[in-house]
Amino acid sequence: MSDAEPTVRRERTRQRLLDAAALVFAEVGLDAASVEAVCERAGFTRGAFYSNFETKDELFLELAGRVATERVEAVKARVAELEQGGYLGHAGSDPVSLVQSILDIDGDDRLGILLMSEIRIHALRTPALGLAYLAQEAEMVASVSQITSDIAAANGLAFRLPVDEISRLLIMTWEGVAVRAAMAGLDDDATGAQINEALAVLARLLLAEDSAGR
Repeated sequence: MSDAEPTVRRERTRQRLLDAAALVFAEVGLDAASVEAVCERAGFTRGAFYSNFETKDELFLELAGRVATERVEAVKARVAELEQGGYLGHAGSDPVSLVQSILDIDGDDRLGILLMSEIRIHALRTPALGLAYLAQEAEMVASVSQITSDIAAANGLAFRLPVDEISRLLIMTWEGVAVRAAMAGLDDDATGAQINEALAVLARLLLAEDSAGR
């Protein structure tokens, strides 16, 4: 057995626990979810859980970080796709259409939206988790800000607000529209369409007049 095999097995166990917990927390909420329920969904014992996480809160917070990372990576992947197609460097591109194309990614599924809502509620009630959540949110804002800055530099765009404020508004709009779509019972495709439409409207408002009118 190689030295790497136990590490690989441990990481697989950890990921299965995270995947199972995401479903359980989204379905019943953190307070109603038990360690036993998470372990049963993952096919492991309590020992496997506690060898990877000290508490449900620790696992819960790691899930929040994973969801945030996946959102940023989805946007990065879309940007890379458009760059390879030569679209980002096209001087005649309408900037609002450009932003809409960049953000034309799959919307959050219902369970993902429920999970993030549960994370926010619990962070409001637990100061330590709240601080950690805000720190993770700041990382996401920084990542989106870098993407936004790169897009602006490549296409000669100017904004009405500092890029970090714009990124925060984009994220808040994304999350708010997703929650309302989930409440309305929309499917994933309809949710994604509403998110992209709202973000395109916001982009038009945030672009400087010269950029928006191109």
